[in-house]
Amino acid sequence: MSIRLGINIDHVATIRNARGGIHPDPVRAAILAEKAGADGITAHLREDRRHISDRDIEELVDKISVPLNLEMAATEEMLQIALWHKPVSSCIVPEKRQELTTEGGLDAVGGHKHLESYVRKLRDANISVSLFIDPDIVQIRAAQALGADKVELHTGTYADSSGDAKKAELERLRKAAAYCGEIGLEVHAGHGLNYDNVVAVAAIPEFVEFNIGHFLMGESLFIGLEAAIKKMRLLMDEGRACQRDS
Repeated sequence: MSIRLGINIDHVATIRNARGGIHPDPVRAAILAEKAGADGITAHLREDRRHISDRDIEELVDKISVPLNLEMAATEEMLQIALWHKPVSSCIVPEKRQELTTEGGLDAVGGHKHLESYVRKLRDANISVSLFIDPDIVQIRAAQALGADKVELHTGTYADSSGDAKKAELERLRKAAAYCGEIGLEVHAGHGLNYDNVVAVAAIPEFVEFNIGHFLMGESLFIGLEAAIKKMRLLMDEGRACQRDS
């Protein structure tokens, strides 16, 4: 089974906001990504609106044909925005004002009481719910207990490590994804994936979807967005083929 590729267009908005104008347009990037073969579009509407704006979400809902995955913190404001726009799916992520990017997974164990109502209300509105968590069995169990439809495993630690540590992190991802398969929980991956590290993760058979943004937006400056996406898709397919042949 091939892996779906979700394209995160946050950092097109980051460049736009650096000058305070309207260019480059992240919605245009989403439409181009869709034409290049993206299976979905991911956008993180942060509380401080540092990149994606409310207007971007409104236009994405109106203009793209593939599913929109709204990344959001578990706050009342974000819940109401999600319930208003009704994206196909939402991914609840941890969020700190001072961080440059998401630094790790959500604590589904410690945050169970807080998260429970958000998951329930989103699912009641027919919005599929994912939790962005570390590849940890205890966190996966907590996500399932909360009623999440799926989880997205944080691949940033794997992406940032090297040598034996990288091998250990890959094994951690493999075991976590396998456990998701055993309990029937759909599993995605995201954060830090690039051309050099995606093949090994794609070879893990339980992964259904990758969400990739920052690397592809940067690579598109050199080879164009369509070419960047198609190369990533090729490498993902190569990894999945390695799994089938093994």
